[in-house]
Amino acid sequence: GPHSLRYFLTGVTEPSAGLPVFVSVGVLDGEVEFVRYDSETRRTEPRVPWMQREGQQYWDSQTQIAQSNQQVFHVGLDTLQKRYNQSGGYHTVQKMYGCDILENGEIRGYEQHAYDGRDFIALDKDTLTYTAADSGAVITKRKWEQAGEPKRQKNYLEETCVEWLRKYVEYGKAALERREPPAVKVSGREDDERLTLSCRAHGFYPRPIVLTWLRDGAAQDMETRRSSVAPNGDGTYHAWATIEVLPEHRAQYVCRVEHASLAEPGFYSWEPESGLMPAVIGAVVAVLLVTAIIVGIVVWKKFATRKAVTGYRVAAG
Repeated sequence: GPHSLRYFLTGVTEPSAGLPVFVSVGVLDGEVEFVRYDSETRRTEPRVPWMQREGQQYWDSQTQIAQSNQQVFHVGLDTLQKRYNQSGGYHTVQKMYGCDILENGEIRGYEQHAYDGRDFIALDKDTLTYTAADSGAVITKRKWEQAGEPKRQKNYLEETCVEWLRKYVEYGKAALERREPPAVKVSGREDDERLTLSCRAHGFYPRPIVLTWLRDGAAQDMETRRSSVAPNGDGTYHAWATIEVLPEHRAQYVCRVEHASLAEPGFYSWEPESGLMPAVIGAVVAVLLVTAIIVGIVVWKKFATRKAVTGYRVAAG
């Protein structure tokens, strides 16, 4: 199947809680953070058990690379503040690079840089040039192109990066290929003559999932509100999709769930408990009434009998 390897590097002028001066993370298949370095620990460390397979030499060399990146980012922040005539304040430099192996075996490579959250410069590895986002980035473009950087990066992205990606995928095979099916719950809420139907999927892995509301089998994409897929604390995900309908049409609506763990899509409709509850309550009330009547009759009979007996005695005396 398709796989991807991405590294995300962030440098800031002013660190804050949770964001040190420099952070570098490696992410596999878009969701598994498998290595991390930051300026506080000053070590590249594994984030998943299966990366323990790499020896000390790997961690030492990855730490050296990350430490030199930290230095490059520190200098870069100084350079860019001067270049854009900025004196101090909060600034960020970001870099994203990595490679993909597509379903058909084709290989893709990426390298993009941002300054203060905006595109700065990106590699175009087909033309062996950099694309500058503004005049400030043109200076960097010229410098990197003269130094032969595009060719070097192209080789890294198409060869070294892909070799490592294959290796990491092999290490994490069991974890990456695990399948956790979603638990799905459909609920309804009536409000001002409208009925809001909610379809919630919980506890699934991997992340991609498609929740679709169907009316008589036709997808209602325009009418559906969807959440983004969010992580749970246990490495699984949750998501929801809601739709507003007329209460009398509710039987026409079904939620379709598509996920890698399911051999075929699951279909779920709302089974309102509200219809059941009044019936149950009614039955309970009826039973209580009958019980009360029976008890009442018995009590009344006893009372009547006693009255008759006592009355007779009085008369006889």
